[in-house]
Amino acid sequence: MNGSTAPAGGTGGPPRPEGLLPLLAGDEDVIAFFAWVADLDATDPADHELEDGVRLASGARLEQFARASTGDAFCFVGEGGEERPVVYVSLDGEAGPLAVGLPELVRLCLVVPWWRDVPGRTTEELRAVADAYREDVPDLDERRDRAVLALGLDPAALPSEATALARLAELNRGPVATACLVVGYEDEPLDPLFPEFRTEFRTD
Repeated sequence: MNGSTAPAGGTGGPPRPEGLLPLLAGDEDVIAFFAWVADLDATDPADHELEDGVRLASGARLEQFARASTGDAFCFVGEGGEERPVVYVSLDGEAGPLAVGLPELVRLCLVVPWWRDVPGRTTEELRAVADAYREDVPDLDERRDRAVLALGLDPAALPSEATALARLAELNRGPVATACLVVGYEDEPLDPLFPEFRTEFRTD
């Protein structure tokens, strides 16, 4: 499976020719946002290893490329490069798709770094989550702007929060979620990462 068969969601400008992953792992401004604000740390691939028994139900490759501070895993699905779908595998036994391609994941994290707190919340509750996030990271916007510049993206072309959240809901309701189903030790599917999305975030 690759990103050519699924829409990429909002646009944020083309990725750099050498790819985004080296920047996530080596650019100070990018790391300052992604590792410390969005909780996506790609700086030490040698530390990225899935637990035994965790795999894709389809038998396709599941390749971890980054981790959260909790030890949760960001993984590519299948063979290929940064165009592959990305799933998040939680140590709590949950998993689900976040993006089709690393560029889409980057845009999600730039726009909604608090995406983990989305399920089941109303628009007003999510606004409170976003406000609390900014209280914890007062320079969030400055870090994001520096990361956007280092990544070579156009800030004006990034998706809105509503568009990014609607895309996340779409991925977790549709065929991408089926293709990216993760199973655990006894070949049982892991719980959905996003068991509920409120309809306010749909774009249709």
